[in-house]
Amino acid sequence: MGRAGTAAVRIDAATGLQNLDKHSFQGARESCAGRARFPACIGGADAGKRAGMSKPTDVKVISAALYFLPVQTRVPLKFGPETLTAVTCARARVRVAGRGGRVAEGWGETPLSVQWTWPSRLSYQLRHRALQRFCIQLAQAWAGFDAWGHPIEVGNDFQTQALPGLLAGFNSAAANTAPESLPEPMPWLAALVCCSVFDQALHDAYGQLLGRPVYETYGPEFLSRDLAGFLRPAEGTALSFHGRYPADFLLAKPAMRLRAWHLVGGLDPLAESELTGAEPNDGYPVLLADWIKQDGLMCLKVKLRGNDAAWDYERLARVGAIGVTHGAEWLSADFNCTVTDPEYVNAILDRLRDEHPRIYGMILYVEQPFPYDLEQHRIDARSVSARKPLFLDESAHDWRLVRLGRELGWSGVALKTCKTQTGALLSACWAKAHGMGLMVQDLTNPMLAQIPHVLLAARAGTIMGVETNAMQFYPEASLPEAAAHPGIYRRRNGMIDLSTLSGAGFGYRLSEIRRDLPPPAVEAGV
Repeated sequence: MGRAGTAAVRIDAATGLQNLDKHSFQGARESCAGRARFPACIGGADAGKRAGMSKPTDVKVISAALYFLPVQTRVPLKFGPETLTAVTCARARVRVAGRGGRVAEGWGETPLSVQWTWPSRLSYQLRHRALQRFCIQLAQAWAGFDAWGHPIEVGNDFQTQALPGLLAGFNSAAANTAPESLPEPMPWLAALVCCSVFDQALHDAYGQLLGRPVYETYGPEFLSRDLAGFLRPAEGTALSFHGRYPADFLLAKPAMRLRAWHLVGGLDPLAESELTGAEPNDGYPVLLADWIKQDGLMCLKVKLRGNDAAWDYERLARVGAIGVTHGAEWLSADFNCTVTDPEYVNAILDRLRDEHPRIYGMILYVEQPFPYDLEQHRIDARSVSARKPLFLDESAHDWRLVRLGRELGWSGVALKTCKTQTGALLSACWAKAHGMGLMVQDLTNPMLAQIPHVLLAARAGTIMGVETNAMQFYPEASLPEAAAHPGIYRRRNGMIDLSTLSGAGFGYRLSEIRRDLPPPAVEAGV
């Protein structure tokens, strides 16, 4: 991997720590009083009892750097009322020190998908620049975060002790900072997405320091806290997380080939009669039937509107019919968080059952029809989940909201590494302990972002494969990474192949990826 040039901002660890002490920890204490605003803001149980516990394998973050990589889509991708035609990927490098003084670095990446992470009527550019500014502040905060432990412990502590205050401080300042003032606050989901690149990089660095795949470090040999230090079972159950660790809920020998879910976007043409002539002529398919033939697709995720029942029904029926004709086997229905009445979904499913029973039978699950804020919109979802498995996605910020979803009748959760590797692992453990199904959903992850994403799907054990669609929207963006890992950036026979992911951390094999990075937006720490 190419090295970056001169930093745009350079901050030492001492300064970063002062900033964090002044703005974050006090803000976090104040913000924890308002759990509804910051649902991840409650720290682990018995934290005081664990404060003196340590492992010789513990690490501490000593520096962080941040890079922004712009990517252009070849075709548009619709998110609810908005359309994505370009995205900026945030890539972080985190250095850690072990208790013996050894140092290692790790990497993390995610698209800053503005339309998904921060749905709003504010301009795209205003939100986009705000996300970038917050990422820069987080780099400084991570470099000054004075905590030792395993990445799950440090990551959870940062998210519960520092991140709420950082977000509150950012929103307070941004509301009064011309000309970039924000008339509405950045949401918690956006903060998690910004935080996720540093959290991923921490996990990777830990594996690099130990010379082991990071998924081999999620047990008692490396963690000072068991899951009872992070999770609480649902009320009325006999479950206990005492003496249990993430490794107990992850697959020790995961499959190296996973079924790939293709995204059928709301703007994707389904028939030649829908082509306008503006489609790219770049050697990649445009029509769904051509994608199915080229990649051997078996699983299709259908983006719906959620506010136009006739269109949604017809879309599901048409995509299902194309799938049947060309050998696809499964569908999922994504209503884009725009539904407020379960009967909207029920009526579409019931009509499909009656008029197209085969297509109805192909629907494996329904994804997040209802609004993002689960606490504000406590919709009884049992009538939907009685028809088809119903999976949380945007609402599942952390395990507490997964717990609330279960109470409201949801039957599963779609994990995303863009909500942090730490949070995804803890949510997976809570959900599996309570018998909920798992999926791993894409944020159209290109480049390095694809690797932790597919590894999570392989290790968590999903109901079927993994959603992966970057090859549809910006396949050329990942060519340097695909040279080392061709099987995860190209779908063949409806599958992706993870067999090239090997070695320490996430198994990136960075020495074989020849990508020149831009100058860092910020470097903080030592």
